[in-house]
Amino acid sequence: MATLDGQPVTPDDLLPLALTNFGHFTTMRVDADRRTRGLSLHMERLVRDCAAVFGADLDTGRVRAHVQQALDGQDGPCVVRVTVYDPTVDVAHPEDADHPRVLVSVRPAGTATPPPLRAKSVRYARDLPEVKHTGLFGTLYARRAARRQGFDDALFFGADGQVSEGGTWNVGFLTDDGVVWPKAPALPGVTMALLRQHVEHRVAPVTLAEAKAARAAFATNAFIGVRALSAVDDAPLAVEHPLLDVLRETYASLAGEEL
Repeated sequence: MATLDGQPVTPDDLLPLALTNFGHFTTMRVDADRRTRGLSLHMERLVRDCAAVFGADLDTGRVRAHVQQALDGQDGPCVVRVTVYDPTVDVAHPEDADHPRVLVSVRPAGTATPPPLRAKSVRYARDLPEVKHTGLFGTLYARRAARRQGFDDALFFGADGQVSEGGTWNVGFLTDDGVVWPKAPALPGVTMALLRQHVEHRVAPVTLAEAKAARAAFATNAFIGVRALSAVDDAPLAVEHPLLDVLRETYASLAGEEL
């Protein structure tokens, strides 16, 4: 199901987004009780990214109303994606795209716990990494290449050899000093932000060699929560660790915010 500003979306509405891929979004898990962990942070992201991409304000009350409407009749937990784009965007004059609209799509969340993730290191950096934008070609190309080599996803590192993030997730590492989040350009993820608020940690550069030598590693996003990494390239990582349990339990204990 998808709506544009609360109305059923048409193919013509979606064509500019498909042809230009110019927009931004956030994806959040909405539980059966219509609560979402980090809802305020998701709304803050949409406002911040709308200003960055379109130079426009965004009414989060309107966004929440559209999400509530899209969830009518839905049972169980759902994954909701809110995409902000301007259907009038013109490739020749993208500066004129300053009247963004709100596309809401909903799908069932599912209940299966994903297995530990095997990551293939890829030298890559997303365009404008601080924005959750719709330009996913490079990310999906890297993921496809990793999966064709037998891995689950790609883990990005830069020209300086430092790890930044995963394909659609943030990454953290467990060392003798505790939880370490990489200090590198990456998307400021909502799940990562929530965990940073509640679990002691430090932020520091992490080289690819250090990532492979970590005690354990984990991926985070709003859909998977906390997911262990079982390997980076050919280097195995522990999938059980007391701090992994702390991270999972902490995230599970966080109260969701009502839409």
